[in-house]
Amino acid sequence: MRILIIGYGKMGKMVKDVAKKRGHTVGFCIDKTEDWQQLNGEFDVAIDFSMPEIVQQNIMRCFELNIPIVVGTTGSWLNELDKLKTYCFENGKSLFYSSNFSLGVFLFNKINVFTAQLLSPHREYKAPTITEIHHIHKVDKPSGTALTLAKSMEQYYQNTEIESVREGEVFGVHQVKYQSDVDFISLKHEAKSREGFALGSLIAAEFLVGRRGVFTMKDLI
Repeated sequence: MRILIIGYGKMGKMVKDVAKKRGHTVGFCIDKTEDWQQLNGEFDVAIDFSMPEIVQQNIMRCFELNIPIVVGTTGSWLNELDKLKTYCFENGKSLFYSSNFSLGVFLFNKINVFTAQLLSPHREYKAPTITEIHHIHKVDKPSGTALTLAKSMEQYYQNTEIESVREGEVFGVHQVKYQSDVDFISLKHEAKSREGFALGSLIAAEFLVGRRGVFTMKDLI
């Protein structure tokens, strides 16, 4: 694949490194708005790890250029997701988005939903709490993954609290704790590096090429 990377920060650089390992070509990297003017050639797919406030614009640019786009950026742009989905379906475009591209996080979420299902009939266990810890550079709070965890449990618990912590260069920690008066049950996922997120976004990109519509990790796994 010939890839367009949008957002050339730490994640963008990691995507570039992992893409090369998988035999793909990174044709261009966009790090600021002016870079779009220098864009040339054809791209099989774009991968966006930019900033929440420009994601909608990036998606529409890719739609106009008929470039399938994978979005790993979380935050405020998700408020416009329904409109973007409608445009995508009506115009035959391609979009893949996820709050977290880690396979481990996807499975962690499934394990947590099963745990919530098991515990919810036992009212000794109060509504769970989620703690998410990320590096100090992360803009959105709570993390998209924490919000996804909470939403996945809505049918069992509606009052899940989320605590957000920003410290050091933490890649990502998510912990769900269920507590009663006599004990607690805790589930935890901790990322060792950014490589797992980059790898997941590239696998999503490989999946997206040749497909039309809107896709998530549920479609991939």
